[in-house]
Amino acid sequence: MTTYRIEPNKDYRDQSLTQDQQPDIEVLREDAVKHYDDCYHDYLTAWCNRDNLALHYGYWDEHTPYQQHQALLNKNQVLYDKAGIKPTDKVLDAGCGIGGSSIWMGREHGNQVTGITISRKQADYAGQHARRHQVDDRVKFEVADFCDTPFDDETFDVVWALESSCHALNKGDFLKEAFRVLKKGGRLVVCDGFLLQREFNEKQWQAVVTCLNGWAVPNLCSRDEFTGLMENLEFQDIQVHDITRQTLPSAEYMYKVAKRLYPVQKISQWLGLRSKAQTANYYVGLAQHLLFEENLTEYCIVTAQK
Repeated sequence: MTTYRIEPNKDYRDQSLTQDQQPDIEVLREDAVKHYDDCYHDYLTAWCNRDNLALHYGYWDEHTPYQQHQALLNKNQVLYDKAGIKPTDKVLDAGCGIGGSSIWMGREHGNQVTGITISRKQADYAGQHARRHQVDDRVKFEVADFCDTPFDDETFDVVWALESSCHALNKGDFLKEAFRVLKKGGRLVVCDGFLLQREFNEKQWQAVVTCLNGWAVPNLCSRDEFTGLMENLEFQDIQVHDITRQTLPSAEYMYKVAKRLYPVQKISQWLGLRSKAQTANYYVGLAQHLLFEENLTEYCIVTAQK
């Protein structure tokens, strides 16, 4: 039986690449920008709304049965609490999307937040949403790569990365930059999916590659690999909080939405109304369910201090 394997720091989205070829970082960036630009309205229609602006899984607890909107907002509060963020902290939202978490921190806690994204359209959308939520006096957005930011050393009290660090080809590049821009005693909070195994059968591999392609993610790493990189950079007080159980209802919700929209997707695709990025993003809704169902991935919050 054929087995497939994911190695660190390689791009598994384009299976035409041979093992000896190096991924083009600029192409990775362009594909990620294309994904988020094309899928902006899809996310707002099928996943989040103009209040939560959340491009992430929710956090479901006993207080939020069957309430997708509240579960998405819950995720922000859980990260905020786990990282011990205070209203006076200056936060870098590294990979801010359309500004959901940044705006939430500014609105709910009064934090000064800088959100960065590699998409000019995302930064513009996020700025519009910040003005609509009346937090543009303390929340701003810039176009920048979180692996190579324009900020001075020790600028921020907190670096926040909610389902964004996965987009880095080399996760260590993101962590190194986060360490540089954090003040001494500053905190890092990362929330993302992590691999529980590296080898997969054919069915599992197709699901993994569908998710990587559909979300413009080059690869995933394990929690041990990720925390090992943090230890090498001398992050302190590294803690991993497994919230897979609280995330599963979101995975189920996404799967059901995708199943329900299947006829719309097929007809729109046949009529040429869906871009390649939109179609790939749609199929993630089906494939991601198997990653959780077969325990291929876990979903964790990682916190640490400089």
